[in-house]
Amino acid sequence: MAYVVPTEFVTKMIDAGEAKVFMSTRDTLIRAFMAGAILALAAAFAITISVQTGEPLAGAILFPVGFCLLYLLGFDLLTGVFTLVPLALIDKRPGVTLNGVLRNWSLVFVGNFAGALLVALMMAITFTYGFTTEPNVVGQKIGTIGEGRTIGYAAYGAAGMLTLFIRGVLCNWMVSTGVVAAMMSTSVSGKVIGMWMPIMLFFYMGFEHSIVNMFLFPSGLMLGGNFSLMDYFIWNEIPTVVGNLVGGLAFVGLTLYSTHARTGAKRAAPAGDMVASARVPAE
Repeated sequence: MAYVVPTEFVTKMIDAGEAKVFMSTRDTLIRAFMAGAILALAAAFAITISVQTGEPLAGAILFPVGFCLLYLLGFDLLTGVFTLVPLALIDKRPGVTLNGVLRNWSLVFVGNFAGALLVALMMAITFTYGFTTEPNVVGQKIGTIGEGRTIGYAAYGAAGMLTLFIRGVLCNWMVSTGVVAAMMSTSVSGKVIGMWMPIMLFFYMGFEHSIVNMFLFPSGLMLGGNFSLMDYFIWNEIPTVVGNLVGGLAFVGLTLYSTHARTGAKRAAPAGDMVASARVPAE
């Protein structure tokens, strides 16, 4: 589980963001589609465990299996590209533009949504025997989640919207920490351990993840949840996406970049100066 120091993994973060900007439309959509589908399956898995055991912590402990799989397979979540891709623009990598960043985000959003929606449909079919019976106990739980996290927020008005936004911020603070933690090791076991902890935290705490919600809420609507498509977008998905962007970029991408990126004068500094400065205690 070889450890990669911050100055090195921050460079890897910028390199990853640059590569995603220049990725073809086809590859971006395929990777995003598969990421959304795998994370949706992991969410269904975790909810099933929580319902059948009566212990939400059990579901939270096992949910990260989906995140680890999609990351190791090289697939992309919107929450991750929110954090990595802007760093290539900030670092002034050649050819990286704001339009390129927005293009990547848009394609990943579409791909994630399509993958999560397909799994939502497939799971709704399994919960209802092809919509011929009432949802089973897990399907009923998904429906109530959709209600509580849409009209439940709406009942509090502006305070509910603020709470939703902050939960989105906190979510991607943790999820993006998981993305970065995978870059701290050169072994599969080290990457998995690094990812597992923050992903487990966000799921158990009930923070709002835009891609998980792309599965939960469409699935809830198919299973008879008492909320509308407009409730879902206004009182969950859109504020969650904005919160995820702020949380991942502000608390993970920019903080690590500002203190660890070897840019400009830092790259030009002699090795001796770098070693000497590293010995100065942090204020």
